[in-house]
Amino acid sequence: MTDFIMGFFAPWLIYALILALHLLIPARKIVGYVRNVQTKELLRYRLNGLPVMIAVLGLWAILGSLNLVSWDWLYYHRWSGLAGACTLGLIFSGAVVFSAPSTGRSILADLFFGRLENPQFLSHRVDAKMFLYLAGATMLALNLASFLSYHLLTFSANSSPGIILYCCLFFWFLFDYMVFEHVHLYTYDLIAERVGFKLGWGCLTFYPYVYAVGLWATAGLPDPKTPSLLLALYGCIFFAGWILARGANMQKYLFKIRPKASFLGIFAPKVVTNGKQSLLYSGFWGVSRHVNYLGEILMATGITLSLGWPGVLVVWLYPLYYVFLLFPREHADERRCAAKYGPLWDEYVRHVPKRIIPGVY
Repeated sequence: MTDFIMGFFAPWLIYALILALHLLIPARKIVGYVRNVQTKELLRYRLNGLPVMIAVLGLWAILGSLNLVSWDWLYYHRWSGLAGACTLGLIFSGAVVFSAPSTGRSILADLFFGRLENPQFLSHRVDAKMFLYLAGATMLALNLASFLSYHLLTFSANSSPGIILYCCLFFWFLFDYMVFEHVHLYTYDLIAERVGFKLGWGCLTFYPYVYAVGLWATAGLPDPKTPSLLLALYGCIFFAGWILARGANMQKYLFKIRPKASFLGIFAPKVVTNGKQSLLYSGFWGVSRHVNYLGEILMATGITLSLGWPGVLVVWLYPLYYVFLLFPREHADERRCAAKYGPLWDEYVRHVPKRIIPGVY
């Protein structure tokens, strides 16, 4: 029972540590794209995700090196940790929703989607959305490191290169997000979503635990002997997706802050405009209207394939999650953009007819 309690509260303590480091470590102060609902002023953010994540992983490495905490402690306490994170996610979601006035939707809709658009706390030092992403990403990084440690300690010289590749690609994904943390101030989540169960529980529970479902299923399995050429191919699938997702987000970010600048010195901006609003349709955004979503799905697919266990069906929950998340989000974004831009959106659709997959959909 003591072990369960320790595992249960481990994510609570880790999230508290992440919050403390977020407040203590010097941060970049960035003006975002979203405006305060009451004052109409652009929101300001403190961004220090990368040093916070490195500090937490460094502390984990020190504790492991000194044998104060076993390298695979989080793996052995994964179920109680999941239970603790789930409980905390539910408490946070309920607190942030019920402390705000109703949006006029049903209580279930408010609980799931949230009521507050962009809450900030502690004299605006902590933005709820950006902290949730930081907390979830850092906890996921710890879980990946601990699960990988279990596999390496269990199989030693016979460890799977695919599992090592899986973790390397995932760490690229996480560190890339933190390096370009400021770019995500201009993405759908920050612009359109509210803070409720979907975002709160999602970042505190689903993100750090379910994203790593591939390792839950395969960390205890031997090396499947995946040929090196296949592992290289899976890595290429991941990086093809990364180029689409990162490239599209960076091009959109550049267009928002410098509308006339050429992306990478190659893609001159082509736009449809009504004189007040402009929509970009060159470069990545001329390929499909949500090409970044295709990139996210390809990255998840490459990561999953690298495990070398395609017949273990549970590992496919990670890329399937992106499919079920992003395709409905694409429809919601289409409705939002059609309402926001009117005839200009129709003109943009004529220039870029495909929604996600070039030439197909």
